[in-house]
Amino acid sequence: MPGRIGAVLFSLVALVGLSGCSASYRLQYHGQVPDFELTSQTGRKITLADLKGKVWVADTIYTTCPGPCPMMSSHMSAVAREVASLANVRIVSFTVDPAHDTPDVLLPYSQRYHADPDRWFLLTGPQRVLNHVSLDGLHLSQVDGTLDHSIQFALVDANTIVRGYYSPFDREQVDRLIADIRSLAGS
Repeated sequence: MPGRIGAVLFSLVALVGLSGCSASYRLQYHGQVPDFELTSQTGRKITLADLKGKVWVADTIYTTCPGPCPMMSSHMSAVAREVASLANVRIVSFTVDPAHDTPDVLLPYSQRYHADPDRWFLLTGPQRVLNHVSLDGLHLSQVDGTLDHSIQFALVDANTIVRGYYSPFDREQVDRLIADIRSLAGS
């Protein structure tokens, strides 16, 4: 009998120790996304309320970017494919160039990356709203006309809380992002 109790205790200790390695353990609080209303690539109004109850990945891009944006969008497309079976997951790309990136410009850009317009929103709108969401909420980029922007993905939970940041150019971080999405989405 003592051998069985020891084995059970060892198993419990091992499980408790391993629970610290779970994806949800790594996730932190990085702030709350503020309310917004912006326009998607299809001309649809998207608000924060549309994303409540969903897990989402956000980034900042612009369509004429000669640098990292095309690669970021390509990596975001790969993430979208990996989590396509999760009904409560969305992808959100915020432009940092709202003067140029209208829905008519964002739509062909989104199609280039096979963005499902019901699940991947490329958003534009007033510069002040984009700046408030991107800078004050997501802590990614200032939308001020300079076109300087973050090259990270932000993970947002169903309560619109930013839970982590990931480099799309690091395969290990992308794998961790996908695991964290799955953890938050309950799969």
